[in-house]
Amino acid sequence: MSNPGTAAVLSFFIPGVGQIYNGCIWRGIFWLIITPGFWIGTGGTLGWICHLIAAWTAYSYARKNLIPAY
Repeated sequence: MSNPGTAAVLSFFIPGVGQIYNGCIWRGIFWLIITPGFWIGTGGTLGWICHLIAAWTAYSYARKNLIPAY
């Protein structure tokens, strides 16, 4: 069970690590490869957007897959 906040912070600092933390290895590898390409290709503009999207997707996936505590 993943903590949504931890997944978001991990993926914000290093895009893809939050997804790997959630158990989505291929999705994490995707973000690890795509984000540096956007940083270099656009001079940083789309790099920030990728960071935010990666953090949001890691957070939302972890939150969606939370097991409720009774």
